[in-house]
Amino acid sequence: MTRLGETLRAYQARDPAARSRLEIFLLYPGVHATIYHRIAHFFYVRRLKFLARLVSQWSRMWTGIEIHPGARIGRRLVIDHGMGIVIGETAEIGDDCLIYHGVTLGGTGKDVGKRHPTIGNNVLIGAGAKVLGPFTVGDNSRIASNSVVLSEIPPDSTAVGVPAKVVRIAGKKVNYVGDVDQVSVSDPVSTELAALRCELNELRRKVEGDAACEAPDETENKE
Repeated sequence: MTRLGETLRAYQARDPAARSRLEIFLLYPGVHATIYHRIAHFFYVRRLKFLARLVSQWSRMWTGIEIHPGARIGRRLVIDHGMGIVIGETAEIGDDCLIYHGVTLGGTGKDVGKRHPTIGNNVLIGAGAKVLGPFTVGDNSRIASNSVVLSEIPPDSTAVGVPAKVVRIAGKKVNYVGDVDQVSVSDPVSTELAALRCELNELRRKVEGDAACEAPDETENKE
């Protein structure tokens, strides 16, 4: 089966509103953006970067989806709705991923070379989510809508929030509160008092030692 055929079947499987592959091919901007990107990337890897940019900019105007020609995209990517998606030059996307509108796979402006995220296989990125930086989002992970991901996400995880935190791994809820040892936590007042006690004992030993050294001198003077 061709890549286009795989992509159309993936859209049909993931989008309950899709009625036929012909409708998907003709009317779905995510499909058009992916096709244009394949062409732009073909030019990009052959150092025909002006042509690559020309194709990608046409795709952006036509679909509302901006994919840099240098980005690497796997098979069966589904872009649902798609408007406002931005995918950076060094971003990598694995197979069987689902990306909703308003997603940014971008950089932070602090890195050189590899600047954008690597998305694993079978990853879902919800609407409006921002994944920023040169780290990896593991296979089978889920990024909640409007989350801002700034660090690596393990495989089989669900990340939520700003900045995003992992709340589930392999379907099991991550209990950050339960992981905190609230019994063995040291008392800062007791710690400080113990330190002061040690200093006091040290001073006492020093004073007693000085007194012991001075005592013989006083006896000799009396004789």
